Amino acid sequence: MCNVQRYLFKFLPGALLFFLWMTPPFAVSGDLSVDGYFKSYLSVFQPASIEDTIGNGMRPSPEALLSNRLRLQASYSLNKRVRIDAAYDLAPRFQSEGMAGGSLLFSPIDPLSYRVVDLDPLLYPSDPGSVHPFALGQNLDRAAVTVRSKKVDWTIGRQAIAWGSARVVNPTDILAPFTFETLDTEDRIGIDAVRARIPLGNLSEIDAGYILGRDLEFNQSAFYGRAAFHAFSTDISFLCMGFRGNLLTGFDMARSIGGAGFWLETAYVETGVFNEDAAGRERDYFRLSTGVDYNLTGDTYGFLEYHFNGAGATVAEEYLDRYLEPAYSEGSVYLLGRHYLIPGIVHQYNPLVSFTFQSLINISDASVFITPQVEYNIASDVYLDAGAFVGIGKNPVFSEFPMPVALRSEFGGYPNIYFSSLRYYF
Repeated sequence: MCNVQRYLFKFLPGALLFFLWMTPPFAVSGDLSVDGYFKSYLSVFQPASIEDTIGNGMRPSPEALLSNRLRLQASYSLNKRVRIDAAYDLAPRFQSEGMAGGSLLFSPIDPLSYRVVDLDPLLYPSDPGSVHPFALGQNLDRAAVTVRSKKVDWTIGRQAIAWGSARVVNPTDILAPFTFETLDTEDRIGIDAVRARIPLGNLSEIDAGYILGRDLEFNQSAFYGRAAFHAFSTDISFLCMGFRGNLLTGFDMARSIGGAGFWLETAYVETGVFNEDAAGRERDYFRLSTGVDYNLTGDTYGFLEYHFNGAGATVAEEYLDRYLEPAYSEGSVYLLGRHYLIPGIVHQYNPLVSFTFQSLINISDASVFITPQVEYNIASDVYLDAGAFVGIGKNPVFSEFPMPVALRSEFGGYPNIYFSSLRYYF
């Protein structure tokens, strides 16, 4: 591919969406809606202290990241039956030297893995392996056509697909999930799929689809069938999904009990079912999330969730070995332990200011990841946020084999993250 073609491929999607944004609505026939937002996050990462054999600690230097996101999104309805959706992100960021080499977190999840082909995610620098204080990224996050008929709605192209009623950890949400420390969770990552949804009545439907993996390889793709219905004042769904040679069977229910909300979401994964080269099913695993939420007062909302992670380890010495398992490399699992409690509370101090506090507690090793946050609606469509992710637990220690660092607790090995953000919607 010549240089001219390469740069056209890099910049053309963004240029087309910018043209739509600048085009007056009356200049295009049909129903056109264009909007977007700009977000800026300033984050400081303080890596965990690493101790030696006699208890002396060595704390690496903090790293800083200023990440920005300009999103333009358009929806164009040709008529009542056909709609086209598109969204493009431009993401400039400034980073310290340590951040330029990659994330300081341990998450193995690649949110862009379910895409057939994609734009070059890095516009600058041209060499992704180079260390540079400035980088410019891009993401064609939506590009889909929806066709509605009396019996079925088809959506073809890049779209968001997610399920689950759990508030924090969703066992059935494995295609492009958010991890606990993700700052921007407003828009799900788009994946390439052909999806059919058949309405069966009020709050009931059949949902089926094929998710296209890289280069259309079957062992990089996924397919699913899901039935959702409402009965006895309860929302219930069953999910069956094949992904990367594995089989997931999921169940989800949510209902109200005595004024409180209740949910139960489960997933059982049999590894290697569609892969003849798999070594066996000794790594099958079960995951469950259940909890309750309640409006404590008119201004305060609280919830408590329990998560069981059958793919995790029971002792900290085995945590890092879990990254080699299919649950982590293929199933989007990122927590390393078995049992977790996740309490959270949101308080609306006044119409413009709200406070949020959540914590992720690993019961087995007594480590905690806490998240205090405050949001201020400074003006119409303008928001300021500030907060932190703080890990509490036994610090890692230097080791010689098989890795230079050994974990003694899960969240004691996480970096502390202090952040502020500015969000503007247009």
